[in-house]
Amino acid sequence: MTIRVLLADDEDLVRSGLSMILQADPDVSLVAEARNGVEAVQLTRLYRPDIVLMDIRMPAMDGLTATEQLRQLPQSPKVVVLTTFDLDEYVHAALEAGAMGFLLKNIPPRDLTQAVRTVHNGDAMLAPSVTRRLISKFATPDTARADDARERLSALTAREGEVLRLVSEGMSNAEIGADLYMGESTVKTHVSRLLAKLQCANRVQAAILAHDAGFLNT
Repeated sequence: MTIRVLLADDEDLVRSGLSMILQADPDVSLVAEARNGVEAVQLTRLYRPDIVLMDIRMPAMDGLTATEQLRQLPQSPKVVVLTTFDLDEYVHAALEAGAMGFLLKNIPPRDLTQAVRTVHNGDAMLAPSVTRRLISKFATPDTARADDARERLSALTAREGEVLRLVSEGMSNAEIGADLYMGESTVKTHVSRLLAKLQCANRVQAAILAHDAGFLNT
């Protein structure tokens, strides 16, 4: 199956480099390129990509606003934000808006195409090496938000809690299965159930909720 991708970045050099990497993969079809958030939304409506690689800081409309608008579309694409190594201050907000994860702009070519496949399979998550760093840096809940997060997590079974902890570490379903001695299909079932119970759109939101509740420090 060919994965249809739309790339949105206002820097010509960055967009050109990422475009070359994507077009070199036979399983990926780069259907459109956007220079700002307005174009990203317009071209998404026109070309219906499976995945949108979205820069954060762009003119006309930033990536956060564009992500929020894309999430409102019927059959909305999976959005992955593009950021620099210093962790853009808007990344956390983009993830809360429903983005599936994020990629660093200096990502190696092989990792970029693998990330596209991973996101397409619904197994997206933050890069494991910076998962906790990102969440702890930008997710600082107030008392009401922390209380709400703890109440929502109380609905999980013990096993779902174990799965959530590993999801929050950036592990894939296969890695979680190996760690907990479960089949990958069983992990997928647990992930689907915990997302439904937590009312989270994706694994990233669940990881942020776990942090808000103090779950990762217990």
